[in-house]
This record gives sequence, C-alpha cells and structure tokens, in this order.
Amino acid sequence: MQDGSARRGPGTLGRHLARRLVQVGVRDVFSVPGDFNLTLLDHLIAEPELNLVGCCNELNAGYAADGYARARGVGACVVTFTVGGLSVINAVAGSFSENLPIICVAGGPNSNDYGTNRILHHTIGLPDFSQELRCFQTVTCHQAVINNLDDAHEMIDTAISTALKESKPVYISISCNLPGIFHPTFANEPVPYFLAPMVSNQLGLEAAVEATAAFLNKAVKPVLVAGPNLRVAKAQQAFVELADACGYPIAIMPSAKGLVPEHHPHFIGTYWGAVSTNFCGEIVESADAYMFVGPIFNDYSSVGYSLLIKKEKAVVAKRNRVTVGDGPSFGWVFMAEFLAALSHKLKRNTTAMENYRRIYVPPSMPMRRENNEPLRVNILFKHIQSMLSGETSVIAETGDSWFNCQKLHLPENCGYEFQMQYGSIGWSVGATLGYAQAAKEKRVIACIGDGSFQVTAQDVSTMIQQGQHSIIFLINNGGYTIEVEIHDGPYNVIKNWNYTAVVDAINNQAGKCWTCKVNTEEQLEESIATATGDKKDCLCFIEVIVHKDDTSKELLEWGSRVSSANSRAPNPQ
Repeated sequence: MQDGSARRGPGTLGRHLARRLVQVGVRDVFSVPGDFNLTLLDHLIAEPELNLVGCCNELNAGYAADGYARARGVGACVVTFTVGGLSVINAVAGSFSENLPIICVAGGPNSNDYGTNRILHHTIGLPDFSQELRCFQTVTCHQAVINNLDDAHEMIDTAISTALKESKPVYISISCNLPGIFHPTFANEPVPYFLAPMVSNQLGLEAAVEATAAFLNKAVKPVLVAGPNLRVAKAQQAFVELADACGYPIAIMPSAKGLVPEHHPHFIGTYWGAVSTNFCGEIVESADAYMFVGPIFNDYSSVGYSLLIKKEKAVVAKRNRVTVGDGPSFGWVFMAEFLAALSHKLKRNTTAMENYRRIYVPPSMPMRRENNEPLRVNILFKHIQSMLSGETSVIAETGDSWFNCQKLHLPENCGYEFQMQYGSIGWSVGATLGYAQAAKEKRVIACIGDGSFQVTAQDVSTMIQQGQHSIIFLINNGGYTIEVEIHDGPYNVIKNWNYTAVVDAINNQAGKCWTCKVNTEEQLEESIATATGDKKDCLCFIEVIVHKDDTSKELLEWGSRVSSANSRAPNPQ
C-alpha cells in the first residue's frame, strides 16, 4: 500500500480503471486493439498487476472473459467502438444468461465529436453514436458512456460495483481522448471498494424457514436438487452443510454440475428428466417433497418440458426468494442465509437415500475393443474419466459433449464448466483460454465438437502464445450432431478439416504445442500417456475420429423430446 500522499496524488482515468480492475480481482484483460481504444490499452499495459491478452477476435475475447469469470469470479474485455462492441456482444449475452460479472469496456469516439453532426468511421454512417449503447442495454445490467472527466470516476465505480453486486455484465464506453488526462477526482491509488453484503429481511427469513421446515418435515422421502444459481448466490457451502444435516439424497440439475461435491456420500447424480443419471430420476420424481435450490427450468433442462415434477410438492429457493408448494412466497430472503438457518430446523430423514441404495446398480464399463476397431465415443470418455483429478477442470462444449461430460464423475476439487442456458456453439474455445488463464494451477481438459471448433478455432493461437498447457479433445464426427438429433438436414454436415494440421499451422513451430490424430483405443491410450507425460507442459490437441452417428443414448432421447417441443403446432386463434 502506498503512503497517503501518493494515494492523494493526481491520477488519470486510464490508471483509475486499471487499478479498479486489479482491486476487484482481475489480473488478465482480454482485448482486440482498435484505434478508439489504443490509448486506454497503453494505461492497462502500464499497470504491473495486469496482463493484457490479445485475442484473435472480439467474440473470443468475450468468451475468454466469460471463462475467466467462472474461475476467478470476475472477468474483463476491451474492444473498440461499434465494430468491436457488436462483435463481442454475443459473448456478453451468454455471460448475462449465466450470471457472470463481466466488465466490457469499449473505446469510444473523441469527446468533442458528441453532439456534433459528424459521421465517424466504425459506425453505420449516421451521426448518432448510440447504436452500440442501445444494443448493450438488453444484455448488461448497467451501461456507462464516459465522454467527460468530471463524472467519470463515479461512472466507472458505479459500473464495476454494479457488475459485482448483480453478478451480470456491464458496459463502459470511454472516449478515446480521455484515458491519459489527469483529473483531480482520480487518486493515484483509489480507495478500495466496500460492497455491503445483501442481508435478508429477518422476519421474512424466519417465516420462510418455518414454512419450509414444516413442509419438508412432514414428508416421507424428501430430496434436495441443486441448480445453477447456487453459484451466483454464493450458497454452495451452505447447500453442502444443509445436505449433511438433513440426510436427504442430493441431485444436481445438469447446469449445476461442478457446483456440488460429487464425492458427497448422499450424491445420487444428475436430475435431467428422461435423461437423468440411472436411478436418480426415479428417486427425485417419486419423492413426496423436493427442494430445488437455485434452479433454472427451461426447455433444455426440462427435456422439452417433460419433467414429472409437481409444483405442490416443491420448495423453490431462488437467489432472494423462497416459494413453498402452492402456498406462500417470501421475498428478500437470500439463499445462503436461508439454507444455513434451515439446516437447524429440518429433521434428519434418510428414507429416500435408503431407497436409492436398495435399487442402485453400478454402471457397466464399455469393453475394450480390438486394436484396429474404430474408436467409439463411450470408450473416449472412459479414458477421459481416468484423467480427472483435483488438479484438472473440464470444459464441455455445446453438443453431445454436454451429455458425455455430464456422466463423468468429478473427483474432489475437479472443476467443471459448460454454457447450458445460452448454448452458443464455439463458446468453449474462448472459455478454455480464459479459464486456463485464471486457474493456472489446473490443467483444463476441453471436449469440443468439430462444428463448434470451426466457429472459434483462431484463439488456439492465443493459448499457445500465453504458454497454456490445456488438453483439447477435438471430436471429429463430421457435423453438428446435436442438431442432427433435433432436426436433420444437409446443413448439419460440415466441410472436414485436417484439424491437427490447422493447429500445427497456427503454432508455426513457435510455441509449445503437440498434436495427434487418433482412430483406435490403442492410439488414444498412447496419446493420453504422451499428453500427461512427456508433453505435460504443452498445449495438447488430440483429434479423435469417430463415426458420424456415434452419439450418447441421452442425446437421442433428449433430441427427440426437444424436437417435439420445437415442432408444437400453433395454438388455435
């Protein structure tokens, strides 16, 4: 910490933003330079605690900030005016849907150009500079357009603090001529934030706990189901403590994988309707009461709206609201406090857990194939399972990897991320870059389909440049398999690439990168041994060739149900 006089000394907007990013936990900023943000980038580079990561395109910079926020709690990206902003906006929308605090900064026009009738480059040819702002208004929780220094300090601080409080992305536009100008409102070392914690309405909390305890304590075989909003509510530990206290079986919704420890003695798997983990769906749907903690019910998580869940049997605990069956709903009751208080009021009940143990049969393992027999996807994931430890994290791309990775059993402290709500193909390449940059103590194992990889492949370059040592399994089955199972057509077949040659060309013998193409189980075993042995310090890219129709049974079931939901006839007018 600097002394008081240094802290009070004059500062610039650029330094203030850089120090604020450092203070909230950002150490890497993902960027694409453009003429409106170059001066700002100079100030970010000048901050010794920030590393500027140049990406190949803005979409991947946004995906990288998304992945970074999943590992570190907050992410940041910097782009240029409009052409950069409208390119990154798809990634920002995904972060909004997944409740991730992303600080998206765009370099803006010179402050003197606002209010004039001038037409600038990087616009659509109109003297109105608000197009980018208006586009971001629906996918961010706060927007700030900074074109004067008098209120810039307040606007930056409000935007960043709002991102953290709301756990959503924010948009900050900064005029290109402002970052380097000293202004008395900017201290050389800004005073760190204090974000007041959200506290429940005490009367509402007590009433919610009392009503929920009465509801669950009269049940014969209740269960707990964790949803993805455990993360945004910072209630993961409270959930585990509740599970320890009550003895109920604990299941997860698919998008909550990685948020609940799977080594917990009461963990029974993924509740995903018709494609649930074996025996998990039966236990959840036969329960006479269930508490969903932080759920998101959409057409994908409900398998085309086919869950056999009844509202009158359910307690739903949201981030700041609890609803008990068909009865009362309690607002301004925060999840972590609610779970902690509830753990002292529930009677221990292991009936459903005992039922699960009675019906449970361990899953069978795929048999070893002949040496020359083509590799199957279930064999691939049997070997990926053996690679997992507390020092690894799994990134699952949108597609059949959702279903195959969902069946992996995560060891203690093994990370897991995928983007189920938004489901943007190609997300995983940028997310792998960002996650690996944030969690250097982990080795990321990414499972990416060939169609998704073609969308965002360029930023393998940035992974190599940053010296990352992730393992990417490129699953080459010749097309968009998940879409084939929803609705097939010639558009789901893609031009095949020589993927290992593409990555070798990107590497251009300049970085630590190793590639391999496998067709059989024996070749797969050799490639994994090399990736985890001699090449453990390299980015390892393993192209796995599988049959175009080799899919998980869960995708077949899920695809038919989602297809049915998508093809419902219009209601009569």
